[in-house]
Amino acid sequence: MLRSIGAVAGGYVVMFVLVFATFSGLYLAIGADGAFRPGTYDVSTMWIAVSIVLSTLAALAGGWACELISGGGKAALALAILVVILGLVAAIPPLTAPPSTEARTADVPNMEAMMKAKAPAWIALLNPFIGAVGTLAGAKLRRGRGRSDP
Repeated sequence: MLRSIGAVAGGYVVMFVLVFATFSGLYLAIGADGAFRPGTYDVSTMWIAVSIVLSTLAALAGGWACELISGGGKAALALAILVVILGLVAAIPPLTAPPSTEARTADVPNMEAMMKAKAPAWIALLNPFIGAVGTLAGAKLRRGRGRSDP
């Protein structure tokens, strides 16, 4: 039981760290003008497309790590359920917030960009399910490798 709880926690930490690191790197690479539509905090189409890829890769890694730690069982399923629940809860504030009228300046620091970014409602609702499917797929990939390798 403790191993399964540790596996879920470990898989979630892997996902969190990868999402934070890759999204921060992406923002540093493309800047505010690449991440947002002109003059606004609405995320760009390019940001949405790349974020879907990065989220999927993070979920795959999280599922892989969860399966590796757990050694089997239902831990990856528990992680996928946790990802959906936390993702839907995290989607509530952006979905209920009034439209932003704040104009974006040319140079926005990374942390400010994260706080003010406005994604379309459909992506806020889709992300938890991308995470869940990716988590289960990552666990399945790990299971496919067998238990004998470290």
